[in-house]
Amino acid sequence: MIDTVVRWLLTTGVHIALVVLFAVIATRAIRSVARRISRRLTAHEDAAVRSENVKHRQALASVISSVAITVLSVAAALDIVAQLGLPVGSLVAPAAVIGGALGFGAQRIVADLLSGFFVITEKQYGFGDLVELTISAGGTATGTVESVTLRVTTLRTAEGEVYTIPNGTIVKSLNLSKDWARAVVDIPLPAAADIAAVNDVLREVSAQAMRRDTLAALLLDEPQLMGVESIQVDTINVRMVARTLPGKQFEVGRELRALVVPALRREGIATTA
Repeated sequence: MIDTVVRWLLTTGVHIALVVLFAVIATRAIRSVARRISRRLTAHEDAAVRSENVKHRQALASVISSVAITVLSVAAALDIVAQLGLPVGSLVAPAAVIGGALGFGAQRIVADLLSGFFVITEKQYGFGDLVELTISAGGTATGTVESVTLRVTTLRTAEGEVYTIPNGTIVKSLNLSKDWARAVVDIPLPAAADIAAVNDVLREVSAQAMRRDTLAALLLDEPQLMGVESIQVDTINVRMVARTLPGKQFEVGRELRALVVPALRREGIATTA
């Protein structure tokens, strides 16, 4: 009896141990390679303004590594089952029963995988994009994309919270940082304000913005004055817009407002906000 156990350990047991060890090492190696590829792709780029090609390649690297690990795990499991003497063919019938029982869950998983496939191949969004996702259960999730796999999308909000969203539940995606973005600045003014004087001040602010290194680095061109956007009983709204690098529209908007308010006050023009 002891000889049989020792013989099994030296043959089948060693084989199973080597398979498990190989699977663990190979999994770590695949993840390490995926991380290196991701770091190399973004080595010389700001995480918030990565090019669309870089974002797409990062998503593909993540998906390929996940698929490779899954295939490796299944192959290792099948080899171990065979070494233990369990006929794989006899597991087909029980697997079919279990598959039928879990059919609804399987449909959800398939829907997630298909949705993730189209998100990646159609380049709807990628690593570092600022997106707003509409969920089928209702509501939206807004944040920066931290990871995209075939099954889930992970977002981090401005407050640091993390959303993990199954791709199959995403009804609509709004990419706020694809290629370029637009900062919109509305300036509320008294109805009696001198519009000509206001326009002169805002044109000077636009030129000043391009002379500031911090702002010029984020702007694609000089901010444009759109004029009076709306008229109410006591106030009017004048609008400025600026094309910015992806994901930088909010920062640019804050910077422009910080320039507009004191510029108007110097000319004796008060805002109503």
